[in-house]
Amino acid sequence: MLTALRNAAGTWVAKLLLVLLVVSFAVWGISGQIATGFGGNAVVTAGDTTVSPIEYRLTYDRQLSVLSQQFGTRLTREQARAFGIEDQVLAQLVAGAVLDEQASQLGLGLSQDKLAQLTMSDPAFQGPDGRFDRQQFEYVLRQIGMRPEDYLQNRGQVAIRQQIVEAVSDGLKAPDTFLRAVALYRGEDRTAEYIVLSKSLVEPIEDPSDAVASEYFEQNKQRYAAPEYRKIAYISLVPEAITDEAAITDDQVKEDYEKNIARFTTPETRTIEQIVFPDRDAAQAAVDSIMAGSTFDSVVTAQGKTIADTLLGTFTKDNVPDPAVAEAAFALQANEVSQVIDGAFGPVLVRVTQITPEVVKSLADATPEIRKDLALVEANRVLLDVHDNYEDSRAAGESMREAASKLGLTVQTVDAIDRAGLRPDGTVVKDLPQSADLLAAAFEAEAGMENAPINVGTTGYVFHEVEDVIPARERTLDEVKDKVIADWKAAETESRLATRAAEFEKRVKDGAQLDTLATELGVEKQTKRGLKREVEDVDFGTPGVRAVFAVAEGGTGVVVGPTEDTQIVFKVTEVFEPAGADANSVPEDAQKSFASGMADDLLDQLVAKLQAEYGVTVNRSAIEQALAF
Repeated sequence: MLTALRNAAGTWVAKLLLVLLVVSFAVWGISGQIATGFGGNAVVTAGDTTVSPIEYRLTYDRQLSVLSQQFGTRLTREQARAFGIEDQVLAQLVAGAVLDEQASQLGLGLSQDKLAQLTMSDPAFQGPDGRFDRQQFEYVLRQIGMRPEDYLQNRGQVAIRQQIVEAVSDGLKAPDTFLRAVALYRGEDRTAEYIVLSKSLVEPIEDPSDAVASEYFEQNKQRYAAPEYRKIAYISLVPEAITDEAAITDDQVKEDYEKNIARFTTPETRTIEQIVFPDRDAAQAAVDSIMAGSTFDSVVTAQGKTIADTLLGTFTKDNVPDPAVAEAAFALQANEVSQVIDGAFGPVLVRVTQITPEVVKSLADATPEIRKDLALVEANRVLLDVHDNYEDSRAAGESMREAASKLGLTVQTVDAIDRAGLRPDGTVVKDLPQSADLLAAAFEAEAGMENAPINVGTTGYVFHEVEDVIPARERTLDEVKDKVIADWKAAETESRLATRAAEFEKRVKDGAQLDTLATELGVEKQTKRGLKREVEDVDFGTPGVRAVFAVAEGGTGVVVGPTEDTQIVFKVTEVFEPAGADANSVPEDAQKSFASGMADDLLDQLVAKLQAEYGVTVNRSAIEQALAF
């Protein structure tokens, strides 16, 4: 609350946006102005300063409006009370009242010239030229229902309060000694020796007796209770659910095949090698040499290259980077060498080493795919008609199953499912359409009632009904005995392992060496160096790091390991302070945060002292009266 006080005072000076003007007026601008209304009973009294019920109500409404805008809905009084708005408003008005009373006792004031200067420098009232604009001033105040004289009184009051606030907190900095302590705290690192105890140390765990199992079950009965289950029937109306491939004729398939033949064609590819020459004469000399009996490979070698250097790649004709090379390469036979080609990067010779011919899928092979795709397109086209026909059937009194049967839709049924999507045997119900939305809606619905459909993407729907509700109940031990036994054994394993770990930790405290314990247990003693506060460590985990820093050098401890069913017994062997830790080691934003917190503490203390000094009284009846209208 005091942070808001200090911020409000500063905000009026630095920048006054419209919304801040509204809130500031509600919180700071009305205290002590109106002493009438509601019988004149004051909500707050601090010395000679009072806050009337209408002042409280106006502030309350402003705060409620701000919070309602944040949530996107108008909050009720019950919701506002749950958020603590009533007490927040009261605390703000009390703080303002005691500051006003203190200002009065100190004889603080504000000259008219200073008030005018503050008003004229307010950005909310400046025109396009950056200067005070009287019309803008009147417009802004008119928008929030404030008279100019009310604003000026409010502005002066805030400026006077600011004098007190600034006297207490302005320029406050966190002491260097404090900041150095922070730097030392944050920068410290530690070395810890440790051993990891696994559950094998206490296993095997025997099955509990019937009496022990029964007692454990009774102590944890709620854990084994059966949740509420519901029987849900649903229709998934999506294009895939209403496709009718039989309705697609052979002529339609053939027409689509011929129209989209490229879709069923895998184009010819060729693997191409090329040699780039510095000029055309050199390239032609290479061609002549090959014609005279030399090979492409020997020409490559004569160029000081390897065959791998000449590999251009495997391409379709359209994908060859150089069109001239593409034309030549796709005119050659396998292993044939081209004539000189004027390529993009100079004269080249190319050789095609592998040809993969074009493949066209036959109409017969393509028919199943085409038929399915055409049926899906048709299903998308008629889906809305099916939706409307289903809704019409339900409106006419037909049941879900009757309407579905008429339209050829399939009704799916889940006999029992809980809110988490689990069956009574604990298995997950798979392939439930829009599962999260469907379950949420089903568990809000009444059995046997028609419900609004759930959208699936942009074109689909899920119609659903709850056919039965199986209430939550307590299970008997016989129903869950296997799980009870498994849970008891897991808990017993954890307990016994923790007990053994505590025994080993005591031995370390009494002087035993971790090396000795490690040998005794047949495990390895490990050492972790450079542990830092508030840093996640893969071997210790966050709780482990906290435990290591909770003891002094030479201290020991036990912590649950980050891996399942392990305990760590450790000893802190070294503590290192960070080199050169001083106030400047703390980041500037952190220094500002500490200073702000200290300033808030001082303001809290000031207001608490002023409340005691001026004997602040609060009239709860007046508050109820203010909120009643």
